[in-house]
Amino acid sequence: MNIRIASQIAKTHLLAKKRQTLVAMLGVTFGIAMFITMISFMQGVNQFLEDSALDASPHIRLYNEVNTQRPGLIEQLNPKNFNVIYHQKPKDEQARIKNGMTIAERIEKESGVLGVSPQVATQVFYNNGPIQLSGTIAGVDIERENRLYRLETRLKSGSINALKTNPDGLIMGAVLARKLNVQVGDKVSVTTPVGSTRILRVVGTFGFGVGTVDNTKSYADLSTVQEMLQKDPSYITDIHIKMIDPLQALPFGKRIRAMYGYYTEDWATANKAILAGEKIRNVMTFVVSMTLLVVAGFGIYNIMNMTVINKIKDIAILKATGFDGRDIVAIFLLQAVFIGFTGGLLGLGIGFGISYVLSITPFDAGDFLSIKTFPVIFDAKYYVMGILFGVVTTVLAGFFPSRKAAQVDPVAILRG
Repeated sequence: MNIRIASQIAKTHLLAKKRQTLVAMLGVTFGIAMFITMISFMQGVNQFLEDSALDASPHIRLYNEVNTQRPGLIEQLNPKNFNVIYHQKPKDEQARIKNGMTIAERIEKESGVLGVSPQVATQVFYNNGPIQLSGTIAGVDIERENRLYRLETRLKSGSINALKTNPDGLIMGAVLARKLNVQVGDKVSVTTPVGSTRILRVVGTFGFGVGTVDNTKSYADLSTVQEMLQKDPSYITDIHIKMIDPLQALPFGKRIRAMYGYYTEDWATANKAILAGEKIRNVMTFVVSMTLLVVAGFGIYNIMNMTVINKIKDIAILKATGFDGRDIVAIFLLQAVFIGFTGGLLGLGIGFGISYVLSITPFDAGDFLSIKTFPVIFDAKYYVMGILFGVVTTVLAGFFPSRKAAQVDPVAILRG
């Protein structure tokens, strides 16, 4: 088989039907361009949401789940009978973790742990004149919390050092501060579920870019929140843990749950909705991209099939002059490879261009997410996948017509 001669014949066939060749090439180009654009955008969205979730939440949260159910005395004495109890009050159980500071220090010494932050978290009402908003306040050691969440890089105003020197300081979510119409230096009245009220001064604002955090949360000194809840200095409700490797959070969470007997929630469980959405987007991207490429492949198949029919006498003459079946297959496969490779390269260029324009297009997500432009990932592996898919699809589409051409009987064709 002479590749040079086969290439010249393939080139002649392609140039003879320029419109058909262009249509087949554009099919591949469109498929690859849409594949690159979709996968770059979808993976960018997935990465942005995953990073936001991991940045704003602990890899593991250790807490005491409060169970307010209280079995009645009648049910205990007569468990098999039909008992009716009216107006039974729920059990008063505290959310405290016993020996919370000791547990936090022990966990911090474990290998693979990046940092640990024991804290007191509670629901509160923020009051500023006629404005009253519900939210949460976390009493923390600000140095430990900064190590976990890099608060210094997320501050919109003020500083974390001000919280160390001011026992009545408050670092508030930026959106929450805007809704309350307060700035650094202003005072806010904070009311806890136990009915106590304390005036705190805003010493800073932060923004994680996640609406559920920036809209509701504030940080105060650990001892301040303990006093507001009328609890002793050992009172701890949550222990937040960050791992060096987030994937180790799942087995490590199970281990410390068995060790200390408290409930643990890892980042994957806390962000089930985000991870489920990521899987759905990945499936959608794969299905749509494959559909585009398969449709392009069918277009190439039809064009190659028509070429075989139109060139049937030429094929018969080639076989009569000494070309065997492998030579005929090579001629048509070379045409398919040229269409796939050229269309694929054009598709990569167009896909990159669309993705770049998308990446610089302003996007306003309001208070829900802090994002300025559409999230797009430029990863070389997606471009390699795109060109491979384009070439493989077109080669498969050209293989079957080429086999048909290779089986042509020159004697029957020339006689007919």
